[in-house]
Amino acid sequence: MRFLFHAVLAVMTFTAGNAIAQNCPEKNLNYWQAFPSGGESDISGRHQQVVLKKRCPAIETIIQYKPGAGGSLMWSQMNSLAGDGSHIVGINLPHIVFQPIEGQVQYKTDDVTPVFWFHYTPDALVVLESSPIKTMQDFVKAAKQSPGKISLGGSGLNSANHAAHERMNAAFGFKTTYIPFKGTGDMTTNVIGGHVGGAMSYTAFAINNKGKVRALAVAMDKRHPLLPDAPTFKELGIDWVDGAYRGIGVPKSTPADVKKRISDLWMALNNDPEMKELAAKSGFELVNVGVEQMDAFMKDKIKLYTEGAKRLGLGSK
Repeated sequence: MRFLFHAVLAVMTFTAGNAIAQNCPEKNLNYWQAFPSGGESDISGRHQQVVLKKRCPAIETIIQYKPGAGGSLMWSQMNSLAGDGSHIVGINLPHIVFQPIEGQVQYKTDDVTPVFWFHYTPDALVVLESSPIKTMQDFVKAAKQSPGKISLGGSGLNSANHAAHERMNAAFGFKTTYIPFKGTGDMTTNVIGGHVGGAMSYTAFAINNKGKVRALAVAMDKRHPLLPDAPTFKELGIDWVDGAYRGIGVPKSTPADVKKRISDLWMALNNDPEMKELAAKSGFELVNVGVEQMDAFMKDKIKLYTEGAKRLGLGSK
């Protein structure tokens, strides 16, 4: 029986390993980032690079950067890449819905081909740790006393940060000024340097810069375990649970079987214990949306964010 047990275990291990190997790229993978290094997209890409090397040791994952215009520079050019499975592009929601609605970009939402959404980062309002503003109540008071005086950084125009900023102003009845940066890395430098009053960012930003910034509120159902002192917006009387999704897309010319292989590989990466540990430490909430669920997921999100864009006045100018 002991021999039989070990034989079955060996077969199961071989089968699982072989299944992963079958999903591995046939050649080195170019992983294009639409934002500069140092932000949440880059951090998650680096996590995936580590776990992918463990699972597919025969290939290298080469992270490349083409930042600009809140991510739209890369997304408007992704279909010019070869669709042979050697190129994937980091993509973000609601960015790829908001930006085309605003009409200042060279792509449409339908031009982007998602194959996997791997995590979600809840919205979070943060200020410098040294700020005299200690609580959300302090922030509301200061914002109402001096309309437009408090400036908040964010990652790009018509992004999740931008939408969250406008949503917060409307929900609390005050006015703050949104300052868009090229990405979270660029924003971090300016926030830590005191060039803006704070940031409308994500829980991941607050966690990765703990000791330098203080989270005042988070858009979650419950408080984040790594930010226990930051109340949820729901605790403050605002029905707000939202944030940004990150995933990977491929050129439209990519064959269906290659899309499925990449999607399955990313599912395996997301379910790897090391990935779960890395994500938890960085404040990422893992999700698993592959090609089988993609049409329904995107239909729902496009409807949600299109309605949200109308409420925010995007595209009305």
